[in-house]
Amino acid sequence: MSKKKNIKKWAWVLTGSGHFFTETIDLINKLKEVDLFVSKAAEEVLVMYKKKGKISETVRIYQDNSASSASVGKFYKGAYHTVVMAPTSSNTVAKCVYGISDSLATNIFAQSGKCKVECIFFPCDTAPELKTMAPSGMVDVYPREIDLENVKKLKKFQLTEVVESFKQLEEKVMERKRCLRKFYS
Repeated sequence: MSKKKNIKKWAWVLTGSGHFFTETIDLINKLKEVDLFVSKAAEEVLVMYKKKGKISETVRIYQDNSASSASVGKFYKGAYHTVVMAPTSSNTVAKCVYGISDSLATNIFAQSGKCKVECIFFPCDTAPELKTMAPSGMVDVYPREIDLENVKKLKKFQLTEVVESFKQLEEKVMERKRCLRKFYS
């Protein structure tokens, strides 16, 4: 009798940022073994972008509908090899930087740190001036100094790799995927 391998998954967190949202959904769909954690704000963004991105049926979706976020208990069972927080709103970044874990997204980040699970973090506010796609088209965005400061602080967190562009996010996720192949092939 053969034992089934204990396959760990990706834990991907969507927040209320629309920054590279459709590209992010496409990237999620390229992966296998993904649990997708959707914040309440991300649910609204999913509705706004529904025609532009569709989540694969193989992805298990967890919604932010409980105060205790019971689904984070999977971290203590070793269910995840990597957390990806992307795209991440300035609100979520600020809460993560200051240790506030009062939502599904911030609880996932807190538990990943406590369980020493590597995290790839893509904040939406990474430069003084940005262009981003909104549901109505391209818009200019000017992040506040506090948002840029919080991204700098986030870079100091253990086991947290902060990427500043979608291209970097894609590269880091694919690099991690290649690295993990030796464990799961």
